[in-house]
Amino acid sequence: MQIESPPTEKHHAKATGERRGLLIVNTGDGKGKSTAAFGLALRAHGRGKAVKIYQFMKVPTARFGEHRSFEQIGIAIEGLGDGFSWKSKDLEHSAQLARDGWDKARAAIVSGAYFLVVLDEITYPLIYGWLPLDDVLQTLRERPRDVHLCLTGRRCPPEIIALADTVTEMKMVKHAFDAGIPAQRGIED
Repeated sequence: MQIESPPTEKHHAKATGERRGLLIVNTGDGKGKSTAAFGLALRAHGRGKAVKIYQFMKVPTARFGEHRSFEQIGIAIEGLGDGFSWKSKDLEHSAQLARDGWDKARAAIVSGAYFLVVLDEITYPLIYGWLPLDDVLQTLRERPRDVHLCLTGRRCPPEIIALADTVTEMKMVKHAFDAGIPAQRGIED
């Protein structure tokens, strides 16, 4: 490790643009995409802002750690899917759930009722062809001016990346699973 001196001067100018709703994307093959979105949801909720979280691949009855915590503090989180695609007994049904879920999410976005809407794992129904990209892009572009959106998932379509205000790519450097360590409660769920 190389030691460095802490900065003693600000190295960026103050932003001069006006505040508006942001389109934020967390993508990449590393861990932390959803976790970062949930942290953003907690930050907004802590400021008294209305937040809604949609999880496109989780079942409505999911009770992972985030569901339990959000329920306790009053953040609305809703599973829209039927789990991992490789466990699906009917992929067309999974696709229909994604389309129905998108209708709910789009309605929440365009209503303007939420400061932040998280679309967790939305990239999967997009890249599987279950959701029409053009419809999603139109909604992202035409949403009310003050609505912030955070989208998560691997392989985010480049059209969404181009439209986004902030994009973070989580890069996997090392993962416990590759060493044979299974998923653990409180870490992966």
